[in-house]
Amino acid sequence: MDLLLWRHAEAADGSPDHTRELTDRGRRQARRVAAWLDQHRPKQLKVYASPTLRTRQTASAFTDDFQVVGALSPDGGVADILAATGWPDARGAALVVGHQPALGRLCALLLSGAEADWTIKKGALWWFTNRVREDETQTVLRAVIPADFA
Repeated sequence: MDLLLWRHAEAADGSPDHTRELTDRGRRQARRVAAWLDQHRPKQLKVYASPTLRTRQTASAFTDDFQVVGALSPDGGVADILAATGWPDARGAALVVGHQPALGRLCALLLSGAEADWTIKKGALWWFTNRVREDETQTVLRAVIPADFA
């Protein structure tokens, strides 16, 4: 299975939090990463987004075919992302457009075996693959694409 974690692009400050829109810079970030993702997309990709406006706008830069999952909201955690995607046992690939701190904590868990407060930059994409080699399950970091590199 492939698991892609995409932090929403830059959003305007304000309240209420769920209705914050992407800034012009955020829209550019989302388009750049979406263009990279379109060229490298894994097969059988399912896209999931938090219900916030900024995550839905980020996901929309890539596709209009995504599922909004309430558990991926800013209050959600690592377990919510794992449950929504079926990692590591589901087939195909899942792209989650979500928030800190859950995305960073999940990256830490996948790479180090323990949750930690890692920071994922706004607009960045992290791509993991789960595989079995010689009866050992492995998590492989395939790519990290910061919004300003895409």
